[in-house]
Amino acid sequence: METYNMFKDLAIIIVFAKFFGILARKCKAPQVVGEIVAGLLIGPSVLGLVQQTDFLSGLAEVGVVLLMFSAGLETDLKELIKTGPVALLIACSGVFVPLVSGTLLYMGFYGAAPWGSEKFYMALFIGVIMTATSVSITVESLREMGKLRGKVGTTILSAAIIDDVIGIIVLTFVVGFKNPESKPGSVVISTILFFAMALVVGYILYRIFKGFDEKYPHTRRIPIISLALCFFFAYAAEHYFGIADITGAYVAGIVLCSMRDSSYIEQKMEVSSYMIFGPVFFASIGLKTNIDNVNGNILLFSLGFVVVALLAKIVGCGLMAKICRFNLHDSLKIGVGMMTRGEVALIVAQKGLSVGLLTSVYFTSVILLIIVSSITTPIVLKLLYAKFPDSN
Repeated sequence: METYNMFKDLAIIIVFAKFFGILARKCKAPQVVGEIVAGLLIGPSVLGLVQQTDFLSGLAEVGVVLLMFSAGLETDLKELIKTGPVALLIACSGVFVPLVSGTLLYMGFYGAAPWGSEKFYMALFIGVIMTATSVSITVESLREMGKLRGKVGTTILSAAIIDDVIGIIVLTFVVGFKNPESKPGSVVISTILFFAMALVVGYILYRIFKGFDEKYPHTRRIPIISLALCFFFAYAAEHYFGIADITGAYVAGIVLCSMRDSSYIEQKMEVSSYMIFGPVFFASIGLKTNIDNVNGNILLFSLGFVVVALLAKIVGCGLMAKICRFNLHDSLKIGVGMMTRGEVALIVAQKGLSVGLLTSVYFTSVILLIIVSSITTPIVLKLLYAKFPDSN
């Protein structure tokens, strides 16, 4: 009978997530903020009604994959190509500044460490965690405001995808220096091969899907096959190339975004995402939070970790956006949009735990960063767009 607990968990998550989502919208905040708060309340930190399980983690992963697939479908490909070089510069700056800031933060708390020492790699890994960007929450917030297809929204999306790729390369290099058996150069080759595959295979599949769409327009078989493509790209990215599955899902959406029925596909995807997968994903962020083992020293470090991580993204990405001739307000939107951390930061932190670059006590800092950034980013973005509408 224990197997049926998953239905109880899903019922609680959906009811609480939707209730607090509506409440957040009544308070002029994005709905995702309420869903994250709902997860925090029903999780082990407060009420303890729902515990994180492998089943819920799997549903949450499907949720974020569908979310990024929908974001790809809604992307303006011409605008993406146009903002590509600028997005690359913003992503590079958005990785470099947090990497240095995180390393200096750790050394500021625990003392300087000589190059190559165990302590140095631990400090460097704190910076690596800060480089991660989770664009999924920003995507949902921009979609709610109808700003996902704008120049700023597309730039944030492009930069976040590139940011993840660079972050994976940095992570692999750091792990490689710590473990001589690892080959950091292989991740560069894998990344190049993935995007080369995406370009060639994606173009072929686009032509096939376009012909299929012209022959059977506006039929449900098109979204079904598109969903299969999304899952395949997500799987191939992780399994064959070591790239984040959300990057593969986003690329799958990009492949289909220029189709005549792309909006129809996105509409069908939104039903399942809105009903179950989206709420489970956003609520799972709160479910993963447990503050039982927090003491004064860790709390102080965690507060510094959160502040530095948020400011480093705003400064790194926002300053580069300003250099790339965005106005001050749009540069600030880009910086704020890039400061969200989520599943990517968790993946990086768990990798650090497995190779001995991070101790479990610092996992609280990562969770706190995810919670704070996930709640504050949509709110600040909405305030910025309300006060300073897009200039383009």
